[in-house]
Amino acid sequence: MTHVRRNQRSLSRAERRRFVDAVLKLKRRGEYDEFVRTHIDFYVSDGDDRLRVAHMTPSFFPWHRRFLLEFERALRRVDPAVTVPYWDWTKDRGRGGTLWGADLMGGNGRRGDRQVMTGPFAYRNGHWTIKEDVTDGEFLTRDFGRPQDPIDLPTARDVAWAMDDPRYDVPPWDSTAPEGFRNKLEGWTSARGKERWRNHNRVHRWVGGHMLGGASVNDPVFWLNHAFVDLLWDRWQRRHPRSARYLPERPPEPGQRQYRRIVARHEPMPPWDAGPDELLDHEGLYAYGD
Repeated sequence: MTHVRRNQRSLSRAERRRFVDAVLKLKRRGEYDEFVRTHIDFYVSDGDDRLRVAHMTPSFFPWHRRFLLEFERALRRVDPAVTVPYWDWTKDRGRGGTLWGADLMGGNGRRGDRQVMTGPFAYRNGHWTIKEDVTDGEFLTRDFGRPQDPIDLPTARDVAWAMDDPRYDVPPWDSTAPEGFRNKLEGWTSARGKERWRNHNRVHRWVGGHMLGGASVNDPVFWLNHAFVDLLWDRWQRRHPRSARYLPERPPEPGQRQYRRIVARHEPMPPWDAGPDELLDHEGLYAYGD
């Protein structure tokens, strides 16, 4: 039966509590940290001479769709009424509201060490110890807006810039792709300074702390960000039905720059056997609501 992912601001107090409780239970079981480790292992950049499936690659959208599904299925094994909510950062752009409330994500990190002190994922509450990371430290960190070099959340105009591009992706199929919806929404550009980061990438940098880099899953807001990214992919497909197919269709050949570094439409995306073609729509799995 299809379930509905809803905007986080439309959740009732009871629904927020059930979502948080399910996340904390996965953490107690050790399952949550397995998701963190998976993302760290598959956070591969352009400069690494190996397969990229999660970032800086055409499979950014289908890989994270499957990743979200696996997490949501784990949550629903705990509580079948729970789904992953999404965060529309083009509208919920401040530090207030329900998203950063004490009964959902908690607030910003404090000055100095950027430790999150409020909410269910604050280390001092005893339920959220960072165990899988690329650096030392047991507490969740955030640095909203990067005060030392301020950055804003993406706007509706930023999203429209990506949504208006009818091409899914273009060569060279990485973070330097000059056009294409995938790279524009993932958010890599050739600009300098803070303008380098757009859309998805800019959200990670606005939240800061653990949301920077491969260990970003340590911050549960990761899932709400990627649920919205998944929703935007769905909207783009509906807007451009004639060109919504995944690219590249065929794998790069020997001697080409991306040979064995990206996956074509029918090739499997590790750590699963599923290829991008199996994740091109979510009909029958879940729907999005307000």
